[in-house]
Amino acid sequence: MQVALDINGLVSQLMQQEAAPLANYDKKTLALQSRSAAYSQVSAAVGTFQSALTKLNTPATFLGLSASASNKDVFSATAGADAVAGKYKINVTQLAQAQSLKSNGYASTTSTIGGSAPTTLTFQFGTASGGTFGTTGNALSLAAASSGIGNGSLSLNGVAIGTGPTTRSARALAEAINAQSDKTGVVATAGAASTSAGLFNNFGQVSVDPGSSYALSVGGVQLANLTPGSAPLTGAGLDTALASASTRNALAAANITVSGSAADGTLQFSASDGSSIDVTETVTGTVRGGIGLAATAANTGSTVTATAGVTLSSNDGNQITVGGTNPAAAGFTAGSVGTHMGAGFSLNGAINSKTITLGTGDQSLQGIRDAINKGDMGVTATIVSDGSAKPYHLVLTSNKTGEATTMKITVGGEDGEAGDPAIAAMLGYDPAGTQGMTQTAGAQSTKLNMNGIEIKSDSNSVSGAIQGVTLDVSAIGSSTLTVSKDTAAITSSVNEFVKAYNELNKTINGLTAYNTETQKGAVLQGDASVRAIQSQLRKQISTVMEGTGGKLTSLSQIGIGFQKDGSLQVNSTKLNKAITDNAADFGGLFAAMGSTTDNMIKFGQSSAATKAGTYAINITNLATRGNLTSSAALSGSTTIAPNTVWSVTLNQTDPVTETKTQEIKLQAGTYSNDDLAALIRSAINGNSVFAGAGDTVESEVGDDGRLKLSSSKYGELSNISIAAVSGSSVDSIFGGAAPTKGTDVEGTIGGVAATGNGQSLTAAAGSPAEGIQVSVTGGVIGDRGTVTFSQGFAHQLTNLAAGFVGKDSLLQTKTDGLSVSIKSIASQRERFETRLESIEKRYRAQFVALDSMMTSMQNTSNYLTQQLATLSSNWG
Repeated sequence: MQVALDINGLVSQLMQQEAAPLANYDKKTLALQSRSAAYSQVSAAVGTFQSALTKLNTPATFLGLSASASNKDVFSATAGADAVAGKYKINVTQLAQAQSLKSNGYASTTSTIGGSAPTTLTFQFGTASGGTFGTTGNALSLAAASSGIGNGSLSLNGVAIGTGPTTRSARALAEAINAQSDKTGVVATAGAASTSAGLFNNFGQVSVDPGSSYALSVGGVQLANLTPGSAPLTGAGLDTALASASTRNALAAANITVSGSAADGTLQFSASDGSSIDVTETVTGTVRGGIGLAATAANTGSTVTATAGVTLSSNDGNQITVGGTNPAAAGFTAGSVGTHMGAGFSLNGAINSKTITLGTGDQSLQGIRDAINKGDMGVTATIVSDGSAKPYHLVLTSNKTGEATTMKITVGGEDGEAGDPAIAAMLGYDPAGTQGMTQTAGAQSTKLNMNGIEIKSDSNSVSGAIQGVTLDVSAIGSSTLTVSKDTAAITSSVNEFVKAYNELNKTINGLTAYNTETQKGAVLQGDASVRAIQSQLRKQISTVMEGTGGKLTSLSQIGIGFQKDGSLQVNSTKLNKAITDNAADFGGLFAAMGSTTDNMIKFGQSSAATKAGTYAINITNLATRGNLTSSAALSGSTTIAPNTVWSVTLNQTDPVTETKTQEIKLQAGTYSNDDLAALIRSAINGNSVFAGAGDTVESEVGDDGRLKLSSSKYGELSNISIAAVSGSSVDSIFGGAAPTKGTDVEGTIGGVAATGNGQSLTAAAGSPAEGIQVSVTGGVIGDRGTVTFSQGFAHQLTNLAAGFVGKDSLLQTKTDGLSVSIKSIASQRERFETRLESIEKRYRAQFVALDSMMTSMQNTSNYLTQQLATLSSNWG
C-alpha cells in the first residue's frame, strides 16, 4: 500500500510558526494608528476651539447695538460700527424710483426707422429742476363757468373728482382735484383768469335817456351806476372810478387785480387764484355807448366771462390718466398725459455719460434696443407691446434711482453733423426742451422726515442719515426706530468659547487619563505634548492682560473661571453686569483692536509682528491729489464745439502704462460752469478702461470761479493731464495751466519714520508698532495724538492654537512622525511577507522531493516483494 505525504498540511503548519512575528507588526501598527487617531481628535477639538474664538476676535461682535422698527412694513434697519443708542420718529413720504421713458408706437420691431444715416445717441444724467411734470388744461368754457362741471365728468388715475354746480372756476376745480391728491398723486394749480387785452379797446361814452339806467360791475364789484341826470361815463371816468380806494379794496377782496387804462383801451382785469371774472353791463331803457360800442350805438346789456384752466402735476413723475364722462368740461382730453413743463436740466457729474453710434443694421426697434443694452449706457432697453395697431414701444429705464438720474438723450450724427431726423424725433429727450419720448415714471429720491429733519436719499437704502444705521425703506408711512444695546451677540460668543474650551479639555483628559480600576492608561496617557497644549491654554486664559485699552484685563472680571476639574464656567449674572457696565471695553479684552484719538485718522490694520501699546502719531505732510486747475475764472457760459475729443492721461505710472491715456469725447453744446464741470467729469469717468482700473476724477468750480479737475486717488501716482485732439481746445477752458502731481502722506508712528502710500501711513519694520497702518484723511501738520493697539484673549488664544494645528504645528509634527513609523512598519512587514513566501516555496519544494523519493522507494519495495514472491513460488 502506497502512502502519500500531506504536503499542504505540513507546509501550513510550518508556515504558521514562521508567520508568528506578523502579529507583532500588526500590534505595533494598531498602536500607532490609535495614537494618530487620538492626535487627530485633539486637532479637531483645537480647530473647533479656534472657530469659537472667531467672533470674539472680530471687533464688530462688540458693537452691542441693534436697530428695530415699530412698523416693519415701512422700513427695516441695521446698526453698524458707528451707531449710537437712540430713538427716532421717522415718516417716509416718498420712495426712490428710476425714470422710465417710452417711444411712440411702431407697427414692426425690425423695420428700419429713418434714412439709415449713421446716428449717435448720447445719454447724460442729471436733475430736472424747476417747473412741473404734468399738463395744462384749456380754460373752462362759458357753460362750465355758468352752470358748473357735472359730477363724474372728470377722473384722474382712476379716482373720480367731486365736481358739481358750484365748480364754476379753475379755482374751484383745483380745490376739488386737490381734495383727492392723496389718492390720485396729482396736485392741481389754477391758472390766472384775465379779460382779453382788447376788451376795452373801444369803450364808447355811455349816456342814458330819461327812465333808463346803466351799471358796470366786475366780479360782482360795481364800478359805475348811471341814472337820468348822471354825467356820461367815459374811459377816463371809468379810470377815475377804478382809482378810488374803496373800489380797489373791493376788487382786491374779490382777488381781482387791475392793469392798464380804459382811456387808452388797455384796461384788463385778472384773478391770479383762478376765479372766473364776470364783466357785466346791466341796462334798462335806452342806453348808448359802452364796451365795444360807439358813443351813439345802442347798448342792450352784456356779460363777458374770463375763465382759466388748471395745471395738473404728478407727484411721482408718472403719467396722469385722465378719464370721466366729460373731461372736456374740465378742459382736458381723456388719455395719459404728462411732460416736463418749464423745467431746467443740470448734469450729474457722478454718473457717466456715454455715446454709441447706430449703424444701418441698428436702426430698428430691435437694433436700437440691442445697441443700447450692449453699449452699457446706464439704462435698460426693452420692447413692450400694447396690442394696438402700432403696438411696439421702445422703453428705456435708468439703472439707478434718485432725482439726479433723469435722462437726457441727444441724437446727433458723425463729425458733428445732424443725426437722422426720424430717430431724433423718436429718441431725442431733454426735460428742459423737446421731449420726443414720453416719461412714464419719473426719477425720484426717497424722502423722509427724522425727528423733524428732512432727509433725501438716492435709493431706498438710506445710509448716513442716522449715524451708523442703514434703513431699507419699503413703503410710505410712519415708524419709530429704536437703536439700543444688544448684548446677545457678546453673551452668545462668550458661551460658545467656554463650551468649545470645555470640549477640548474633555477630549484631552479622556485621551490622557489612567483608569485605576482597569489599571490601564488611555492611548495618549503620559503624552507630554498634549498635556502641554492643555497647560498653555490654561495659563493664557488665566493671564492678566495688559494694554487692552479699558478697565477689563482678565476673564475673571467678566465671570469666567476654572472649576476643580479644569473646565471653565460662566457666571451669567457677573457676565451680564460686566457687559452692561463695560460694553465698550469688551472689544479690547478679547479682540486685536486699534483706535486713534484723532477722528480724522482711522486705524486700518496690524500684523503678527505688531506689539500691544500706545504710539504717538506725527504728520509732516498730508497726502494730496493730482489736479488740473484753470488759470482763470470761467466765463459762466462755455461752448463745446462739435466733435471735441481730448486725450486724457490719468494716474500715469513710471514706466508708462499705455492704458493710462484714453481719448474721451465731450458732447457739443453750451454749458453753465457747474454743468461744464459735470460734463468733463462724467465723460472721463465714463471711459471703460479708466473705470476698470479704478481711475476716476472729481470736478468742482471753486468760489473763485476756477474749474478744478482732480484725480480721485491720493499720492505720488495721482496725476492728470489733458491734450486736445479735435474740437474745442483745452486752453479755452484751462488757459494753459500746468497740472500738479499728488503727494503721499508723510510722518512718524511711535517716533519712527513711517511709510506713506497715498493717505495710508504704515509703521516701520522692526519697530514695536510694526504692521500698524492708519489712514490720514485730513487735519493739520504736527502731533496728531496716538494710536493704541491691544491684543485681547481671543486674539492671543487664536495665535496660540495656531501653533498646535496645521502645517509644521505640534500636533501635525506628531502625526507626521507616526505616519512615518506606520509606513516603516508596513515596509518591514512587506519585506517579512516576501521572506515568508520564499520559505514556503522552499518547504514545499523539499516536501515534494521527499514525497517523490518515498514514492520511488515504495515502488522499489513493491517490485522486490513481487520478485521474491515469484522466486519462492518457483523454488517450491
